[in-house]
Amino acid sequence: MFAEGRYVDDAGQVITADAPYRPGLRIWFHRDLPDEPQAPFRAEVLYRDERIVVVDKPHFLATIPRGQHIQQTVVVQLRRELQLPELVPAHRLDRATAGVLLLTADRRYRGAYQNLFRDRLVHKQYRAVAGFTPKLRLPTTVTSHIVKERGVLRAYEVPGVPPNASTLIELITAAGGVGLYRLTPETGKTHQLRLHLAGLGIGIVNDPFYPDLLDVPRDDFSRPLQLLAHTLRFTDPIDGRVREFTSRQRLQLEPARPG
Repeated sequence: MFAEGRYVDDAGQVITADAPYRPGLRIWFHRDLPDEPQAPFRAEVLYRDERIVVVDKPHFLATIPRGQHIQQTVVVQLRRELQLPELVPAHRLDRATAGVLLLTADRRYRGAYQNLFRDRLVHKQYRAVAGFTPKLRLPTTVTSHIVKERGVLRAYEVPGVPPNASTLIELITAAGGVGLYRLTPETGKTHQLRLHLAGLGIGIVNDPFYPDLLDVPRDDFSRPLQLLAHTLRFTDPIDGRVREFTSRQRLQLEPARPG
């Protein structure tokens, strides 16, 4: 990288390998991008104005650049396609989860919409296809204390500790040994819905993390996690309007949309 002149200072001047040390010098470089499998999916724009962009995120597409996923992310794709260099998510959906994702188009409004999620002022509803057992009494509210450690793939629940996560679980329909569930989280812990269903013994279909960690190649797009961020509803912090957005995607067991 030195030989290619890829290290520069604040003024854009190339820093050579034999340059003397200067206290406080900041060094800039672009790291090499990982070799990413091309995701055969695009995020569909559901709504757009001068403040926000709402998309229907597909499975297997990460929300933001991170780790092994840089180009194949919602933010990178839509910044280019919509010519919105300040586009950032107001919240996150993990790579495996599909559904409604809210992004801000202008940094002036970023804090107002991100604070809605921080302050739990957004009503979120998910749908999932998971195992089914007639013995499980539904609806039920599951609470637990969830911990997600940085650098560790899976979150885990800590027994005997005051709960920090809560999910209302309702059954919509069941067939063939699986059920379609409506999930309403009161909190937003990482992998909360996946953990809570797995804890009931009805893990989500195609979940590679819970209850067991499976080795799935990054370029295997054949078994999407059956979890969908179905609806977002909130009062707009700028104009006071009630906003509601619904995913157009469908999971197994769900009827097709008319038309």
